[in-house]
Amino acid sequence: MSYDKIEVPDDGAKITLKEGTDDELEVPDNPIIPIIYGDGVGSDVGPAAQTVLDAAAKATGREIHWMRVYAGESARETYDENLPDETVEAIKEHRVAIKGPLTTPVGAGFRSLNVGLRKLLDLYANVRPTYHLDGVPSPVKEPEKMDMVTFRENTEDVYAGIEWEAGTDEVEQVKAFVEDEMGADGVIHDGPVGIGVKPITEFGTKRLVRRAIDYALEHDRDSVTLVHKGNIMKFTEGQFRDWGYEVADEEYGDEVITEDTLWEERDGEMPDDAVVVNDRIADNMLQQILTRTDQYDVVATMNLNGDYMSDACGAQIGGLGIAPGANFGDGRLLAEPVHGSAPKYEGQDKVNPTAMILSGRIMLEYMGWDDAADLVRDAVEATIVDGLVTYDLERQLDDAEKLATSEFADAVVENIETLS
Repeated sequence: MSYDKIEVPDDGAKITLKEGTDDELEVPDNPIIPIIYGDGVGSDVGPAAQTVLDAAAKATGREIHWMRVYAGESARETYDENLPDETVEAIKEHRVAIKGPLTTPVGAGFRSLNVGLRKLLDLYANVRPTYHLDGVPSPVKEPEKMDMVTFRENTEDVYAGIEWEAGTDEVEQVKAFVEDEMGADGVIHDGPVGIGVKPITEFGTKRLVRRAIDYALEHDRDSVTLVHKGNIMKFTEGQFRDWGYEVADEEYGDEVITEDTLWEERDGEMPDDAVVVNDRIADNMLQQILTRTDQYDVVATMNLNGDYMSDACGAQIGGLGIAPGANFGDGRLLAEPVHGSAPKYEGQDKVNPTAMILSGRIMLEYMGWDDAADLVRDAVEATIVDGLVTYDLERQLDDAEKLATSEFADAVVENIETLS
C-alpha cells in the first residue's frame, strides 16, 4: 500500500499472518514497525524506547525498520486531523506497532484517541503485566510479590461511549423510554441527568477470557481470576462472570478447572499443568491485590474495572512511569505505556521512559523475539540497580545518579551490550 505522508522503509519486510491462521505471526528478521511518538512526553520516551529496542534487536541478530506514523498533535500538524486514516491503515497492514501517550484535545471527534485506535483496530484486549524490578522504590513492603497480568476488555462497558448529555433532547428521550417503556419509574432523580449505557456482550466477554486463559496456559500461570461487580450489576458484570466460566468449562477440558470444582470434586488436588479459573468481587479484589498479592496470576475483567485495577497494581511496583501495556487483537498488537502525556514535561528530556521501553518488550515477545525481550528487561533492571535513574526515582533513592531520558536509554543500551 502507498501512503501520502508516511515514509515506508525501503529495506524492511512486512510482518504477516502464518498461512491458515488468524492470530499467528510470520515475523522476518527485518520487520517494518510503525511507531507513534505521541503527545507531551511522547517526544522524549518514544525515541528513547526506539534506541533500546534497536539495541536489543541488533544484539540478537535482527534489525527493526521503523515507520513513523502520526496521531494527536503530530497528526494535526501533518494532516490537520487527530487520527488520520493512513495511520490506522498502516498499523492494520503491518500488524505490530508501538505508541507513546496521546492527549485527546477538547472538541475532537473521538472521546479518546487511545480508545479510538483500539476500536478502529478491534484491539479488544488491553494487557498490562505488572512486575517489580529490583531497585525500584515502592510504597509497599514486598513489591516483589506483585507479578500479575491484567486482561482488560477494550471495546465495551461504559467506555463504549454510548451516553447522552444532560439537557439534550436525546437524554430526555432515553429517560422517557427507561421510565415509561421499561418500568424504571422513580429511579432517576428529577432535574438534569446524564445517562450512559453499559454493554457487556457474550462475544466480547468470551474472546477476552479465552485470551486470558490461553496466556495462562502458554506462560505456566496457575490461575485466571474473573473480576466483576456481579453481585450488584447482575445482568452486565454478572453475565461477564457467567460467560467467563462457560469458556473455562466448555472449551478447555482438563487443562482448565474452576475453583468450585477443584474443592468440591477434587478436594483441592490440582491436575498437572491445569489452570484454575475463579472469580472475585471487584471492590474486594482491590483489597486483595494489597493483602494477598502473590495469590493472583492472571486477571480478566471489564473495561472500567481493568483501568482501576491495573493502575492500583502499578502503584505497588513503583508507579505508572514503570508500568507497560499493550493492546491485542487477532493477529495484531499495539504496544503502549500506561501513563499519560504529561505535557508540562514535554521536550525536557526528563521523564522516565521505562514504561514505554517495557511496552516494547511486550511487543518483542509477541513477535517471538523472547531473547531480545529478556535482554530489554534484564538491562533495564541492571541499570536501575546500578543507581542510574531518571528524576522520579532518583529523588526516592540514596546515592543514585539522576539521568535525562535519553541518557537513561543510553545506559540501558550499554547494559544490553554487556549482557549479550
